[in-house]
Order: sequence, then C-alpha cells, then structure tokens
Amino acid sequence: MGGWSWFCCGRSHAGGAVRVPEPFHLPALARVAARGGDFGNGKICIGELEVANITKFQSIWSSSEATFYEPEEVPDGFHCLGHYAQPNDQPLHGFLLVAREVASRRLVNSKPALEKPLDYSLVWTSADLNEDDSSECGCFWSPSPPDGYTAIGYVVTKGLKKPSLEAVRCVRDDLTDSCENFRSIESMDTTCQVWKTRPCHRGVTGQGIPVGTFSCETVSLNSDESRLPCLKNFDSNLRAMPNLEQIHALIKHYGPTVFFHPQETYLPSSVSWFFENGATLHKKDVKMGDAILADGSNLPAGRTNDGEYWIDLPDDDTTDYVKVGNLKSAELYAHVKPAHGGTFTDIAMWVFCPFNGPATIKVGFASFALQKVGRHVGDWEHFTLRISNFSGELSSIYFSQHSGGEWVDASDLEFISGNKAIVYSSKNGHASYPHPGCYLMGSEKLGVGVRNDVARSDLSVDSSTQYKIISAGHLGDAVVEPCWLQYMREWGPTITYNSRSEIDTILSFLPFFLRFTAEAIFNSLPVELYEEEGPTGPKEKNNWEGDERC
Repeated sequence: MGGWSWFCCGRSHAGGAVRVPEPFHLPALARVAARGGDFGNGKICIGELEVANITKFQSIWSSSEATFYEPEEVPDGFHCLGHYAQPNDQPLHGFLLVAREVASRRLVNSKPALEKPLDYSLVWTSADLNEDDSSECGCFWSPSPPDGYTAIGYVVTKGLKKPSLEAVRCVRDDLTDSCENFRSIESMDTTCQVWKTRPCHRGVTGQGIPVGTFSCETVSLNSDESRLPCLKNFDSNLRAMPNLEQIHALIKHYGPTVFFHPQETYLPSSVSWFFENGATLHKKDVKMGDAILADGSNLPAGRTNDGEYWIDLPDDDTTDYVKVGNLKSAELYAHVKPAHGGTFTDIAMWVFCPFNGPATIKVGFASFALQKVGRHVGDWEHFTLRISNFSGELSSIYFSQHSGGEWVDASDLEFISGNKAIVYSSKNGHASYPHPGCYLMGSEKLGVGVRNDVARSDLSVDSSTQYKIISAGHLGDAVVEPCWLQYMREWGPTITYNSRSEIDTILSFLPFFLRFTAEAIFNSLPVELYEEEGPTGPKEKNNWEGDERC
C-alpha cells in the first residue's frame, strides 16, 4: 500500500446479507410536457460544460445502513464526477450528473473544463488491516486534482485496490460553487460521516447545481460545512426551464389534491371571492375601511409592509359567512421559478383562507381547544413541487408548516391518482403534511405542543384543475401578475391582547414536575403563534425569491 494515506478506518457494518434498496418509480409514466426548448431533453448546457442526468445505478458496496453506487448507461463523451450514496431503508431514488466539455464554449486561453485526477487518497475503509482478506471491504477514495481543479465527488471501491484514473474527472475551480451538508446518510463507526449535500447559494438567483455525489467528513466539522463543491450554471438564459404550455401540462399531471380536516371550519376561497364578499382595506388613523375591487386593483401596490394598510373582514352581519371561506371558489395560485441553477423547476402552489382558526394544545394525553391563540384574519399557506428539468419528473414536494417545513421525496408521498400526490391541510392552521395523523409543534417525545391534526375528508381542492399561474419570471411578459399580488402589506389586522394567558391558565393545573417542562416548550414556539396579526402576501415571503425553509 505504498503511497496511500487514510484519515481513519473502521469495521464494516455489514455483518451478513444486506438488503439493497429497490428502485422507485412514479405510479404512472411521467409524460414529459409538449416539446419546446431544452426542458425534458435529458441534457442541460451550463456554460463550458454540458451535464446529463443519470438515474440508473450499479451497486458497489453496502454497509448495514447505506449502499454506494456508480452510474450506469453514461452517454458517450460524458464523464462521471463521483459516486452516489443511498440509505438502505428508503427506495432507490436519486441521480448523478455526468459532464462533458463544450469545446465551443471554452474561453480563450483557459484550461480545459475537466481533467483526470493525478492520484487518489484513501479517506476511509471498513477493512481490518490486521486481517489478510480485505476483498469485501468498502473504501472511499478522494481524487487528487491537478492545480486549478477540484474534485466534486468521492469514488467507492470494494477492496483496497485504487480506482482507475479514468473513473472520474475533476472540474476547473472557477466552474464550481460552494456546497453544504444537508442530510445525514450514515455514520460509519463514528469515524466517518456520510452526507447528502446541497448548494449553499439557492433560490431564484442561485447558480449552484447539485451533482448527486455524497460528502464524507472524517474530522469533527460544523455539520453545515462540506469539503466538496458543486457545479455552477453560467448560462443565464436558463434554457431548460419549461415554457407556459409545459407548465400547464406539469400542473395538470402532478397537481396534488389538498384534503382539509373533516372538522375544518375555516376553509379556503379564491382571493376574488374574498374581495367580492365584503373584505375591506384599512388605512392607519382612518376609521372606516374601503371596499376592495374583485381584482384588487385599488390596493396600494409595491413598497414594503410599513404598517400603513391592512385588510379586514367585512364589518357587518356577513363577517361569519366570509370567515369560513368558500370551497367551491377556491383555487391554487402557482408561482413558477428556477431552482438549483435552473436544473429544477419549483412550482409553489399558494392557497388562501379568509381566516386561521385558534390552536389546540396537547399536554400528555389531554388536549385543550383554545379560543384566541393562533387565530388571525387572512392565511396564506403553500406547498411546492420540485420537478427535474432533465426529465420532467417530480422529484419532491415541500410541505410548508408554520415557520418552517420539510422536503419529502417522491418515494415517500401518498398518491391519489396517477402521479398526483396528496397534501393534507391541518385543522384550523392549514399547515401542509404528507400523511394523515397528529403532528405536534413542540416535543413529540414528551407529547407537549400545538396539535396539527390532518385527515382525509370530503373537503378537498384538486390543484391540477383548480389553479391559476400568477407568476413565472423566466417567461417575461407571458404571465401577467394579478394586482393583488403587488399588495405588500398585511392581509389581516393586528389585535393586541394577552393571548398567552390562555396557555398559562392550562399550565397552572398541571402537576409540578410537568408544568415547567411544558412551559419551556411553549416558550420556544414561534412568537407569531401568540399574536393576532394578519400575514403578508406570497410576494413578501422569503421563499418568493429564496429557497424553502427547512
């Protein structure tokens, strides 16, 4: 083993046969939308490189918790950039990008975009170096790049033999972007942590492109830091983004059905129904509110939420009628935007409810319905479809849940018809979840927090038919944004009262040993839970231009 060096080693987790993950496929054939541009063509030009998306893999080595793969069916002229890692307890559903240089795009006097590594360093092995037979061990190798280049993936082998220098390519430094560790795949005997990564610079303007390779950390680092970079898109034209016809086809093919709780009182409506049925615009220091036109064209547009204006329910006997919404008029409002350097399309589907109902808290086996905590006029919630621009396939869905949310892989979704998933909306609060049940905002372990109950019912909205596209910046003037979208102030009034006293009253009846634990949990919940304050509209949210919060 002359010339080799490794940072650490450990025993293999695989004491016997390991069950390798089965490949995941969407329930129905993913029909790529009508042709046009580079959307769904399998390859994307990102400047000096063209990348292709590989979803077929050959397994190399498995531990008890993860399996490591190399790409299969790599197109002629393309090169692997690193290997893929997949947890064993999940269906196989991932990708690796392979790349080739676009000679016509190379800048004058610049070095080639891709180069072979000079050598490999052994980063981790499962082998016991005191044993003679190491043919079944797993090894992680870090490519040693030439000057001015960087490796963006590791190479995995079964056995201690070094990989071929032809196995991967390194990428010129200036064609890469920084990356962060996002989700743990496996911890190898505490000596090596394997991570899924994502670009640091995300959102509409982010140019970072995930390659699908894993990160391997062998020293104690901040879990947000990654040794490996990702690729960067230098093609500002975003040629692989879908056109308007393709967007409609994608929504019709993937649009989820949103189920509201069978005991839900406060249902959604369309924005125009809300305005037509008496919603009023109020101005600071002016006693009476003004009627709002159905299209919102008389709302103040632009600027920021300065507290000068807000929307409220009608101040007459129709208040209760408007507050409960109108399911028949409800529609999802679609915001289409590039993700991961234009290699994915995010379709954020916004739903509006005229009112957000009060919360129910759970302490142990007991639940308490509150009267004030959590309620406010106007509620904007959303979920987001993430679709691969290489294939047109649904990759994952983001479920927005109050002040955060979660990305759920397509393999872990419930489907109701074809490739249309189910989104469950929580009772009163309208947070989104992938499966029915009771989700606690607080401590699941202790059974203390705010309940989010979700279940299937006869109350639903089919977003594949009941939708409007309200924004798609990459299409220029092809989509005209509605007037109400330019309203940046609050969609409900701010009402000040001591809503926290409701929770304090309940806590006072708890046993002493539980009271302070429960109080600490409720103190850690988002402050907006204890305020009656209308939300701002979709365009004022961080995820309008940025990535989803998780």
